[in-house]
Amino acid sequence: MCGQSHHHHGCDVGTGNAYQRGEGDHRAPVPALQHAVRGYLDHLAVERGLAANTLASYRRDLGRYLDTLASVGVTELAAVDPGQVEVHLARLRAGDDGHPPLAASSAARAASAVRGLQRFALREGLAGVDPSRDLRPPAPPRRLPRALPVDDVLKLLEAAGSVAATGDMPLALRDRALLEFLYGTGARISEAVGVAIDDLDTDTGAVLLRGKGGRNRLVPIGGYAVAALRGYLVRARPGLAAAGRGTPAVFLNARGGPLSRQGAWAILRGAARRAGLPGVGAEAVSPHTLRHSYATHLLDGGADVRVVQELLGHASVTTTQVYTMVTVQRLREVYATAHPRALG
Repeated sequence: MCGQSHHHHGCDVGTGNAYQRGEGDHRAPVPALQHAVRGYLDHLAVERGLAANTLASYRRDLGRYLDTLASVGVTELAAVDPGQVEVHLARLRAGDDGHPPLAASSAARAASAVRGLQRFALREGLAGVDPSRDLRPPAPPRRLPRALPVDDVLKLLEAAGSVAATGDMPLALRDRALLEFLYGTGARISEAVGVAIDDLDTDTGAVLLRGKGGRNRLVPIGGYAVAALRGYLVRARPGLAAAGRGTPAVFLNARGGPLSRQGAWAILRGAARRAGLPGVGAEAVSPHTLRHSYATHLLDGGADVRVVQELLGHASVTTTQVYTMVTVQRLREVYATAHPRALG
């Protein structure tokens, strides 16, 4: 159950939290609370088959919840009252000394982790009531995904492969190949770093992506991405692999091991900075930016929403429809400027 996705967080709840670093008067959560959380996470892994990445997020969310309970001296889930749950959720959205404010979607996930734990405690007889029952956190706003204009994508790809910036030809080839791959396939970052040599066919220009919930999909790779991948596989990867212990992963780090999600994210951020793209707020380039741009540019080019759903690996077309909102918005802008009666 302890997936590799939660790097530096161990398998125990509460590792690396403030009280262990001696900041202020933080008390450690009592073993009974940690035991309850472990039971709940086991239940999610076994009964609900939750993905390792989601479990890692829940583990972190509940680690913070236990910190909050410990700081007010709560030693069992039966003693939690609604006010404490409310304060905890408000603190997540506002941030505190050790943590920046959570984005609306992350705060909603953390709230559902807390509510799930309290429901589990009630079902298992660890608590007589569910203090979170009447708390309805605001639904995360349905934000339109941010897509980059095509020109900005090109700037980003150029910046990624700039040897002048990295001073290292193999890493520049890798970075360019990675970002061309993300934009050329619409892969999630976790899928890109999970691609093995055998999943990739540069002759036909296709790759097998291993998606969420065990859903695999075969997607085409664009010609530019194929060329960048070939350059990397021939001129850079063998040298990087020589430093490691042999891994089938396509994308390697400087030590020859598989590139992590965090490593891929850092490459994207560095390229965005060098390309002069915004680095803060809603405009910032994020791990999903190239995926969003891929989907939006396909729809702008006339692709059918169901085809885009297949390419993105969405289980349901409703997830994909958020992109059609972006496209409709653009149609509306064109209509407003082009139709003689638009303002009538």
